[in-house]
Amino acid sequence: MPPLPDLLQTGPMMPMIERQLAEHFTVHRLDEDGAEKMLAEVGPRIRAVATGVGSTAGGANRVTRELLARLPGVEIVSNFGVGYDAVDTAAAAERGIVVTNTPGVLDDEVADLSVALLLATIRRLPQAERHLRAGLWPKGGFPLSPTLRDRTIGIVGMGRIGQAIARRLEGFGRPIVYHSRRPVAGLPYTHYPSLIDMARDVDAMIVIVPGGPETQHMINAEVLKALGPTGSLINVARGSVVDEAALIQALAEGTIASAGLDVFADEPHVPAALMAMDNVVLLPHVASATHVTRDAMGQLVVDNLTAWFAGRPPLTPVPETPVSSRA
Repeated sequence: MPPLPDLLQTGPMMPMIERQLAEHFTVHRLDEDGAEKMLAEVGPRIRAVATGVGSTAGGANRVTRELLARLPGVEIVSNFGVGYDAVDTAAAAERGIVVTNTPGVLDDEVADLSVALLLATIRRLPQAERHLRAGLWPKGGFPLSPTLRDRTIGIVGMGRIGQAIARRLEGFGRPIVYHSRRPVAGLPYTHYPSLIDMARDVDAMIVIVPGGPETQHMINAEVLKALGPTGSLINVARGSVVDEAALIQALAEGTIASAGLDVFADEPHVPAALMAMDNVVLLPHVASATHVTRDAMGQLVVDNLTAWFAGRPPLTPVPETPVSSRA
């Protein structure tokens, strides 16, 4: 029986992923003591990388150009998550390394959570619950909240998840518009080529675009000012997409009314200023965090790897990297 291919695992992953990786590969872990010595010894033998959990854009276990340089034989990087900004796809493409992600299987879960976060933020549901739990209800009812009824909703990004969010929001009977680089054929929603123009015309904005250099701080002070003092920002994309310092200032000064955030610039560290604010709903990056969806994502991580080493094309390659060698 031929030896199993050598695989580098950049950080802890779900038990169901780790069990299957151990069945199909000789696994070497980057998050254990002696990682430097391990890389020096086995780096040239590594043919695959599994990454994602614990490898956020600001994390220590990113798949960087420097790491890939120490893996001269690597063929594929399988990323857990639809976002893959923690992988240097430009460096991978230069080397002919395929990168995969886990799209599709989490679309509905993230869309559901996005609508829930929008409602929780505008109707101030966590604040109302805190009011009740603190025993304040007998002393007076919770203050009246803003409403979704008088709002136009703008979606920043109209890929699979953006469209799933929009379909759910149609049931609320509110106008829906969107900003993306180009219009999406067949959609009934108004497209805004200019993000600033859309921000000026909407009352709530949901951000669902990929992370990376192209979208770094696209939600900046100017966009927040255009959203205005009754506006709400919902971010279920990546923390890097929003200028966090500008957002904190906008919330503190009343430039916008509120924000609902599932992602942050330096996860899992959340700025104390945000934690102290009462006009913000904060979640610990849980948009896809259900048993069913995370299991499906984990299986896709494994299936991309096993397909590649069985001589088949990977199931979900990202567009920046080639797959011609298995086509």
